[in-house]
Amino acid sequence: MKYNNPVLKGFYPDPSVCKVDDTYYLVCSTFQYFPGVPIFESKDLINWKQIGHCLTRESQVELKKINSSGGVFAPTIRYNAGRFYMTTTNDTTHQNFYIWTEDIYGEWSEPIAVDQSGIDPSLYFENGKSYFMSNGEDDNGVPGIVQCEIDIATGKKLTPSKTIWQGSGGRYLESPHLYKINNYYYLMAAEGGTEYGHMVTYARGNSPFGPFEGYKNNPVLTNRNLGGYEIQGVGHGDLVQDKDGNWWMLHLGFRQIGRWATYHHLGREVFLTPVNFDKDGWFTAGEKGTTTSTFQLNNIQNNVVQTEKKCDTFENTEWNKDWVFLRIPEAKNYRFAENKLSIKGTEITLDKADSPTFIGIRQRDFNAVISCDICASEGEAGITIYMDEHHHYDLAIRKCEDRYEAIERLNIGDIKSVEKIISLKNEKVATLIIRAENEKYSFNVIKDGEEIHLGTAQTRYLSSEVAGGFTGVVIGLYAYGENFRDYAEFTNFRCEYI
Repeated sequence: MKYNNPVLKGFYPDPSVCKVDDTYYLVCSTFQYFPGVPIFESKDLINWKQIGHCLTRESQVELKKINSSGGVFAPTIRYNAGRFYMTTTNDTTHQNFYIWTEDIYGEWSEPIAVDQSGIDPSLYFENGKSYFMSNGEDDNGVPGIVQCEIDIATGKKLTPSKTIWQGSGGRYLESPHLYKINNYYYLMAAEGGTEYGHMVTYARGNSPFGPFEGYKNNPVLTNRNLGGYEIQGVGHGDLVQDKDGNWWMLHLGFRQIGRWATYHHLGREVFLTPVNFDKDGWFTAGEKGTTTSTFQLNNIQNNVVQTEKKCDTFENTEWNKDWVFLRIPEAKNYRFAENKLSIKGTEITLDKADSPTFIGIRQRDFNAVISCDICASEGEAGITIYMDEHHHYDLAIRKCEDRYEAIERLNIGDIKSVEKIISLKNEKVATLIIRAENEKYSFNVIKDGEEIHLGTAQTRYLSSEVAGGFTGVVIGLYAYGENFRDYAEFTNFRCEYI
C-alpha cells in the first residue's frame, strides 16, 4: 500500500502518540492558541480525525498576553491503568505539568505540576511506578535528559532528578521518550534544533535510568542532508507498534515552498515513517534514515485508503474542534451558528500579544482559494493570513465616515502598510477572496459583480525563517473597532485546496 506524507497537514507540531486497544491517539503543540493540545484518533495511523482538545478551560493553562510561540510546548500522551495522561510545558510560566482523563472524548483534569526543569516532558509507566523526564538540568546541575520517579497522584518527586543521557553530540537535546521493547529500554530524543538540522537520535540500556548506549549510526532519522528536497526539519518523534507488530514513528517535519526556496510558512506537520528492528535489537527508520513524501509498503493492509479533506466551510467544520482563538477569548464577542459567524470587535488589534476578536483555522496546503461574505456596519472586519502579531496579511472591509472601503494591509515586522484601498460606497457587505500559492497570496474583492484585484504578497515574509517562532499560518476571521455595538457577520466561508 502507498501513502503520502504528511499524514496530518498544517500547523500540528511535536506529535506524540499512544495506542489503546485498536485505536491510536495523537496530540500536538498549540503554543498561544486556545483550546490547547488537539487530540486526534486513527484506526490505521494514516487517516486522523480530531476528537477534541486537552486544555479547554482557562484554569488549566495561563495564556494571558503571552508572546506568540510562548505557552504550550511539546506534549506527550500516554495510557496507564485506565487513564490517559497528557504532559506538557507552559514555557511562559516555566512549569511542567500533566493532566489526565478516563474519557478521551470528555474533559481533562486540572493540572498537576512536577518540580523538574526543562521542556518537552514525557511519562513512562512500569510495574506500578511512574517516571517523569524532560530536557534540562538535574538536581546537580548536569545538563541532558533528566528523569525522576514521581507519585502519579500528586506529581511529587520520589527520587532526585538525574541526567540519564546527554545525546549524541547535537545541539538542543530535547523530546525524550522512553520505551521498553523486548529486553531493552530505548530512550529516543531529538537534536539539532527544530529547523533544517533537526534529527532523531536514540540510545538503549538495561534499566529506566540506564546507563544508555547510543546507537552507533545516530541520527536514526534526519533530512538535513537532502538539499533541494521539499520535506525538511524532520525530528521530534514518538514510536508506536501497530496491531500486526510493525513499528512506526510519528514525527514532525515541514514542507518548504519550493525546491530551492528554503522558506516554510504552513508550520511543522505530522509525518509517518516506518521503523525496522534488526536481529541485534537496534532499529532503523525510513528510507536510508530519511523521510520521503511517499512510502510504498507491504505492512499496511491494502484495504486502507488514505483520504484527504479538500475544502473547509462553516458547515463541515466544528467550532470547538477545528477552529482556535488567540489566547483566552472573550466569549461574549462570539456567536456561532451552523452556517454563520457573528463577532464583535474590540480595541485590541491583531498587532498585539493579546486576545483580539479572532477565530482561525489552520492553512493545510499551499494552493487554496479562501473566500467569505462579510457584513460590517462599523469598525473593521476581514480575513487575516496570520503567522504572529508582527507578521500577518489582512484583507478587510471597514467603515470610514460616510462610506465603506475594502483594504489590503501587510504587516511585516515593524512595517505596517495599507497597500490599497477600494471604495465600496455605501455597501457594508462584500465578498473577500484570497488566492494562496506556494510563493504568494493574492487579495481580491467582489465589487459590482466583478472581482477586483488589490495586490499580492510573498509567503516568505510569513515564514518561520523570517518571522521566527514555532507556529504556522492560521486563516483568521477577525473584527476590530472601538466602541463596537453591532456584530460583524461572516457567511459562506470557504477554503478550497486545489
